[in-house]
Amino acid sequence: MAKADERPYLCELGLQAGCGYYAGDATPHIFMDVREAYGLHFRYKFTQRWAVQVKGLTQRITGYDYTMQNVKQDTKWENQLVNIDVMAEFNFFRFGTSNEFNRNIRPYTPYIFLGVGTAIYGADAHNKPNFNHVACYIPLGVGFKWKFSKVCGLNLAWQHNIYMADNLESRNSLDNRHNLNGSNIMNCDITGQLTLGLVFEFGRAATPCRICNADDGY
Repeated sequence: MAKADERPYLCELGLQAGCGYYAGDATPHIFMDVREAYGLHFRYKFTQRWAVQVKGLTQRITGYDYTMQNVKQDTKWENQLVNIDVMAEFNFFRFGTSNEFNRNIRPYTPYIFLGVGTAIYGADAHNKPNFNHVACYIPLGVGFKWKFSKVCGLNLAWQHNIYMADNLESRNSLDNRHNLNGSNIMNCDITGQLTLGLVFEFGRAATPCRICNADDGY
């Protein structure tokens, strides 16, 4: 009987969807005016603990211009963001397909991540996207991974994006009101997403050398 191939998969593609939120000059709290967020990602696993993820995601943010005397429906603003992230990940457990040779490997793990990102966004006075702004941000958060088969799994992630900008609203009355744009992190806008992802793994690791230390990587 042929022996099963226990080599781990190094690469992963996935689809993510969920809800996104905004916190800034138009609203002080997260999870207010929640809107859709969705995208895809690629993940490369260096070891069972460390990985890097490249993610592209779009989300819609919205709110009301509270600086107006009468906050009515016509003061509502909307903006579409396109985000590109590059993040390092750390798994709390050794993550992979469990096998008889290494029972320390688990098909589930909580994880944390931190990286850098760039967003393209912008809207006109009628809330039509024109994508005339670019800003950098710091993405960070926590998540949970679960492999329900040898090549498929689920990822739940809560991501927080701290922007180096204060103009996500694309409204003159709300953008950079205190002339501190990019110089004071406490004045920056914030967005985030709570997403669930379906992932597919591919690209097995090379066959290990028999005389190498069995625990020096995977």
